[in-house]
Amino acid sequence: MPLTIHINPADNVVVALHPIARGTAVDLPDLGYAVTAAEDIPQGHKMAIAPIAAGENVIKYGFPIGHATADAAPGAWMHTHNLKTNLSGEVAYTYHPDLHPLTPAEPGSFLGFRRADGRAAIRNEIWIIPTVGCVNDCAKALVRDNQDLVAGTIDGLYTFPHPFGCSQTGHDHAQTRKLLAALVRHPNAAAVLVLSLGCENLTHEQFLEELGDYDHDRVRFLTCQEVEDELAAGREILKELADYAGRFRRQPIPVSELVVGMKCGGSDGLSGVTANPTIGRFSDMLCARGGSTVLTEVPEMFGAEGFLMNRCRNEEVFGKAVRMINGFKEYFLRHNEVVYENPSPGNKQGGITTLEDKSCGCVQKGGSAPIMDVIGYGDAVTTKGLNLLYGPGNDLVSATALTAAGAHLILFSTGRGTPFGAPAPTLKVATNTQLAEKKPAWIDYNTGVIADGKMTIDETARGLYDLVMEVASGRKTKAEEKGFREISIFKEGVTL
Repeated sequence: MPLTIHINPADNVVVALHPIARGTAVDLPDLGYAVTAAEDIPQGHKMAIAPIAAGENVIKYGFPIGHATADAAPGAWMHTHNLKTNLSGEVAYTYHPDLHPLTPAEPGSFLGFRRADGRAAIRNEIWIIPTVGCVNDCAKALVRDNQDLVAGTIDGLYTFPHPFGCSQTGHDHAQTRKLLAALVRHPNAAAVLVLSLGCENLTHEQFLEELGDYDHDRVRFLTCQEVEDELAAGREILKELADYAGRFRRQPIPVSELVVGMKCGGSDGLSGVTANPTIGRFSDMLCARGGSTVLTEVPEMFGAEGFLMNRCRNEEVFGKAVRMINGFKEYFLRHNEVVYENPSPGNKQGGITTLEDKSCGCVQKGGSAPIMDVIGYGDAVTTKGLNLLYGPGNDLVSATALTAAGAHLILFSTGRGTPFGAPAPTLKVATNTQLAEKKPAWIDYNTGVIADGKMTIDETARGLYDLVMEVASGRKTKAEEKGFREISIFKEGVTL
């Protein structure tokens, strides 16, 4: 079983695949020599394999992830005590295209649902979307009291409470409206009840304007202040929606119509070594078959732009990527926050030291495909292939944004574990075997076998691809089995 991985030939550190005790000689076959650990190196953490002078860059993934703050000898543990970020504010970028188109592959198919408008879906659910937080409990009561309507091909009845829809102004108000309308349009929802109170500033007229043309059989509205008993009125509408949703049946659908979101959270030092590269290979496999993947978490692209920017398919997309990256940095600075206020305490405990370290691991989920488009928060994927999505790193906010972008399901890699689920099926991918064994009720797939020396990244990617096809065809994720589904809306403005 290998003790470390030397990710890139240019790296002056290796990553411990398993804990390394002080005094252990670590063989480096690709370099032809061994290095003795000068101190204990925890799993997922970095060890110097060459002398690194104070001020010199520490290289991992072939990119600088910060600079040493003190001289370090080979075998030294490189972490927060002797390694700091290089990041600051906005950066001027130049486009130097480095495109590697994928070799097309036969798409195959999965068993999904074909909507009346021609779109594909992997679930046949009824959703209740509250337009304002005041009706959250009414929505939850309607879900609780109408489970008898979940029958036949209907996969479930769900609602997604949130605290917004009123007392918001300007951009925040518009963003809430846009996000909720995007969820109403999601193809996994065979039928939708939009539930309002009646006096909120997200008015029915505003919502209709945001939603645009819609299928009146699929989408219905209820304003609670306009009826005597909203629960009774809601049940009558839900019965009609259940009758409509129950008409859909699973049928073969080309894999080229599948959209998969990609996200990581509770990351550790193995995230960029096992789970994220596996998801990246999966992304390439899906895109080669004509499908689409979506990568978000813009703050976790800071410092890793070298992996992404020159893969934009043309200068127009490159310009969108630059505006996305620098726009998010400006958002930080506008709120007097340092750009590099990341990673989290849990990330650091798992071996991630700087934001560049985290970002270089995070973007491994993007594989090697050309970047076809960059889309805004609440916007839908319209271009096949790999897309970038404007959104924060926060797990719930970014997973909600991926759902709103039209992701049929979300691949979520984690080194520490998390139980949550987005409205779209959320498949958890463990970075290490310890987590997979400790939390089998959370974890759907274990890539820790790579660190254990039992499987290659390509082998785990093929296994993940097969699992995604099963989930697309109806197999429930662990979060779905528990009914864990929630949303969080990106907010930055005034609350009245």
